[in-house]
Amino acid sequence: MEVTIGVQNLARELVVDTDQSPESVAKAVSDALGGAPAFELTDARGRRVIVPTASLGYVEIGTEEQRKVGFGSL
Repeated sequence: MEVTIGVQNLARELVVDTDQSPESVAKAVSDALGGAPAFELTDARGRRVIVPTASLGYVEIGTEEQRKVGFGSL
């Protein structure tokens, strides 16, 4: 699942591919906004992404739908 994180005063977005469920990502975001000092997410390779809550602009949680790969008729 792809999670896009917008950070204040930063022109680019952080895009993280994670194996976590959308519910667990949403809970981590709400915990961060509820008073935690940082929003923490682990990507599919095991790397941790930590964004200070004060710098968090937005979080876009993608779907778990797999992308279609290959050639098809248009």
